[in-house]
Amino acid sequence: MTLVDFFSPMRSGTAAHLDSAVWPSDARYDDEGRIVVGGVALVDIAETYGTAARVLDEREVRQRCRAYRNTFAEDEIAYAATALLLGAVADWVTGEGLSVVVCSSGELTAALTAGVDPKRIILHANGVSRETLETAVARQVGRIVLSSLAEIDLLTTVLAARPQRVLLRVAPGIDGDAAHEADRPGFPLGAATTEAVARVLGAPMLELIGFHCHLGSQIYNPDHYGEAIRRMVAEMAVVRHDHERMLTDLDLGGGHAIAYRNGDAEMNLAELAAIIEDALDAACARQHFPRPRVVLEPGRGIVARAGVTLYRVLSVKHSDGGHVSVVIDSETRTRVGTFAGTVVANRLVTGPLVSATVAGRAGDVILATEVRLPADLRPGELLAVPCTGAYQHGSPRTRVIAVREGHYAQLVRREPSLLDRDAS
Repeated sequence: MTLVDFFSPMRSGTAAHLDSAVWPSDARYDDEGRIVVGGVALVDIAETYGTAARVLDEREVRQRCRAYRNTFAEDEIAYAATALLLGAVADWVTGEGLSVVVCSSGELTAALTAGVDPKRIILHANGVSRETLETAVARQVGRIVLSSLAEIDLLTTVLAARPQRVLLRVAPGIDGDAAHEADRPGFPLGAATTEAVARVLGAPMLELIGFHCHLGSQIYNPDHYGEAIRRMVAEMAVVRHDHERMLTDLDLGGGHAIAYRNGDAEMNLAELAAIIEDALDAACARQHFPRPRVVLEPGRGIVARAGVTLYRVLSVKHSDGGHVSVVIDSETRTRVGTFAGTVVANRLVTGPLVSATVAGRAGDVILATEVRLPADLRPGELLAVPCTGAYQHGSPRTRVIAVREGHYAQLVRREPSLLDRDAS
């Protein structure tokens, strides 16, 4: 069962033109042919707040949190805030029982400001400053993940009278991830992990509770997690044997793949749950080790499908040979492949489609090629790009609008840009 399978039975009112693989589960066309998300017509949002704008469906976020909670009922789900961290998103995910994972000073501050219980925060220490660690310790965050000896030493100097629970990030060397694993933080299993364990256990104020790993991004093969479990439980058994220390937590990170277009491979949550349980049973039986508490850190899998980004068409140029060039009011400075799913949001398209190149309004950045758009597309029309809730799709200045049950509200205001000043 994929995440789509959880929601597809609820799509009886959704027009077939909206692909259930990439759109929020309640997305549909209304009687006027306009796309509606969260009970709100996207054209109404564009007219109220302008474009570019990212629309975030609260119901979709909450449903995906529940999908993870229901599938992994015995395990902890911690939302990876790097995907998207706003005060409202923090409220939604913690309200559904998720913890929160942060990886920077800004994310830690945002989570604390949003009222997230510090005991439910997991901080990754890689690359953070001493001041960030001091804040984390002072606010008593629940866990800190350490991925280098320098981080261990730095945290030791920050601690005073209160112990801090920590996990060591290890690199289990899983096949299929080797191309990038060497570039990621973490201790390779073996001598490096042995040294790190000894360093932490030698620090009186550090309480080692388990291991963490991150296998990569957009992983759709659950077998990788099964193999990681087998190797990490074996290492946990070594720690028990060598140090008489029982580790209780096994954090498997995130990286679960989602589909950005129909046909993309996606992580099947039910299969992942089955693989995790089978691997735990086998590894723990072999090592005579009690079942550790498993933690998963989905980010993209929670918020990506909940986001739809809106752009206004600025110009449409038809050239010889039938090529069409479209310029939209995007300030994106990097190539964004997800534009392939772009559709017109202000009307139901019934006529022929053409392949178009889409560029941002600066005119020098191609956002996508071979995008299927209506042959009669006109300036002023509204385009919608689904599956854009994660990892700051578009410019950081893009406004964010939350929708739920026919209501909408602005979460993030848009900041003026140089292009705005030039236009004025």
